[in-house]
Amino acid sequence: MAKFYNFDIVFAEVPDQTTLAINISECPNRCPGCHSPHLWQSVGEVLDSESMAALLDRYGDAVTCVCFMGGDASPAEIAALAGEVRRLRPGMLTAWYSGRDELPEGIDPRAFDYIKLGSYVASLGGLSSPATNQRMYRISSDGEMEDITRLFRRDR
Repeated sequence: MAKFYNFDIVFAEVPDQTTLAINISECPNRCPGCHSPHLWQSVGEVLDSESMAALLDRYGDAVTCVCFMGGDASPAEIAALAGEVRRLRPGMLTAWYSGRDELPEGIDPRAFDYIKLGSYVASLGGLSSPATNQRMYRISSDGEMEDITRLFRRDR
């Protein structure tokens, strides 16, 4: 069962969106230089339909997107939670920040509107770095993954 450690309203994780970012614990990736190593542990509260509904009720129309920050230990649950967001708030966008280098087998990209893939490599930097190995994709209705990483760069 997916657990979340905390959440916040952010403005830079998904382009042009006011995003409810939910930090998922039990990360199996353990990237050297990770900015949130506490999320490697099984900490926090269960993230299920009920807690997702409570978070959405708390923020209402103040957010335009829900971003699951992690969840690589249970990608099918994260995809199902994205579906729950869409059911509860039609029109709300969903995003997933995965530390995997490829989309896990069996995960339909159309479960999300945005997907970030790529392990964190400190020497390459995050999405705003021209050298990054990470990629952010906008997902079309037919499942095509358009690379929009350039939108995070200041030198664009």
